[in-house]
Amino acid sequence: MKLSEVKAGAHGLVSSLGHDERFLNRIISIGLTEGAKFQVVRNDRKMPVLVYVRETLLALNRKDCDKIEITEVGA
Repeated sequence: MKLSEVKAGAHGLVSSLGHDERFLNRIISIGLTEGAKFQVVRNDRKMPVLVYVRETLLALNRKDCDKIEITEVGA
């Protein structure tokens, strides 16, 4: 499942981050790595996805969220 598809309040684990090296460098530098636990705080259409990960609130654009595969573990 892609991060952009997860509803607000859901918890999960990052399972894959895609293969674009520039994207990987950027996303890893802000603390989102494979295996990281997260909670989706807000996921409104046409707005950035707000994700709480490693005690940090991140705003990720929808295009980037489409590259991030996750495993949902509940709400």
